[in-house]
Amino acid sequence: MSRAFVKEPDGDQAETDLPERPQSEHPNYITPAGLERLRASISTLRAEVRALEQRQDDLSTRSELQAKRSELRYLEKREQCAIPVDAVHRDGDEIHFGATVELADVDDRRYRFTIVGEDETDVENGLISWVSPLGAELLKAHVGDEVTWRRPGSDLELEVLAVSYAPAHP
Repeated sequence: MSRAFVKEPDGDQAETDLPERPQSEHPNYITPAGLERLRASISTLRAEVRALEQRQDDLSTRSELQAKRSELRYLEKREQCAIPVDAVHRDGDEIHFGATVELADVDDRRYRFTIVGEDETDVENGLISWVSPLGAELLKAHVGDEVTWRRPGSDLELEVLAVSYAPAHP
């Protein structure tokens, strides 16, 4: 088919057919703190959308508005399917969602991670997803167990030193 007969947007039209961001196939477990942050993000994004709707006169604003609306739809769906899990009152040495885990490798290098929902993941701050390779490996492990952290460069054997249940980072 000749491209001559395909309607392309004029210079003053914004691209409106943004693909939807795919949702995870896993249950959307989330800590209470994570759910609060998700709701705050939704609230902020709604305010940004309202502000952009007031100034839709130029193409860049309309493009930004479409992107913000798309992100808002994604986050609203994440909130709708959220399954809050409050692990604060758990105890024992078995690792579950919400646990903060102290680990050590063979060189006695220490690691500390809290197992959280996919939307809460922040590796820089020690928050790992329950479906990540390490998070999945840690679930149901106990103090004293050894787990394998499967990493791109090389696997790392870790010993579980301690498990605690406290609110995830705010």
